[in-house]
Amino acid sequence: MKKIISAAIFIKLTFGNAAIALAQGIKDSGGPLKTVAGKSGVTEGEVGNIVGGFINAVLSLVGIMFLVLMVYAGILWMTAQGKDEQVEKSKKIIIASLIGLFIIVSAYAITIFVTARF
Repeated sequence: MKKIISAAIFIKLTFGNAAIALAQGIKDSGGPLKTVAGKSGVTEGEVGNIVGGFINAVLSLVGIMFLVLMVYAGILWMTAQGKDEQVEKSKKIIIASLIGLFIIVSAYAITIFVTARF
């Protein structure tokens, strides 16, 4: 159980903050980025699409992880055959995966809210 929560927090901190830092780094670079982009033929709209694609990929991975954990917990619960400790384990996995999903969706909503202001 602790491993699952630790893994979810690690993934959130690794990929969630990296996407924000990447987006902020692109925004803050200003002139040098435009110079390099102009030489490579990349426009500003394409950079936004790249960052958006990265964020979508991370959210897709999180969604897949949530689905896998829910299916695993469901199978664990169905095959418990009256074993209370196995039922409790599956309940804890379900609760932890729902909490993780809520945190990820909240982080995404906050990111969208903050970036829309700038």
